[in-house]
Amino acid sequence: MRPATTLELLATPAEVSGVRRALSAYGADVQLCASELVTNVVQHLGEGVPVTVRVWCDDGGRTRLEVTDPDPRALPVLRASVGADEESGRGLALLDALAARWGVAHGPGRGKTVWCELEAGPGDGAVPVASVGGPGRTATAGRDPR
Repeated sequence: MRPATTLELLATPAEVSGVRRALSAYGADVQLCASELVTNVVQHLGEGVPVTVRVWCDDGGRTRLEVTDPDPRALPVLRASVGADEESGRGLALLDALAARWGVAHGPGRGKTVWCELEAGPGDGAVPVASVGGPGRTATAGRDPR
């Protein structure tokens, strides 16, 4: 079992690419889900919000990703459809397509954690998707089941 990776950062557009680089060992699907969740923090809460990203693999090969921010009210909403001309709104659809399950947890303090679990696929743990409609950084080593 790989040790957990924890990133503590201030959410900015520039940090999104840093999160992807820091999580490269977990594969493209984890990188994509993490960047979408951090981007949601930037878009819905604003730049400079403190965020904790945590990723680990369990003994069964499932990878869990958690993104924690301080606002318990701004909850992610999976949109039923996104128009072809719309510039945003597809991030949770991607996460929903890639993850075995995802959701939101409220901790004992303030804030929330948006989490997802990805199944290990053949090879690098990536789960193929047929289609989807429509710095301060310090690193250390939705939805119910379908």
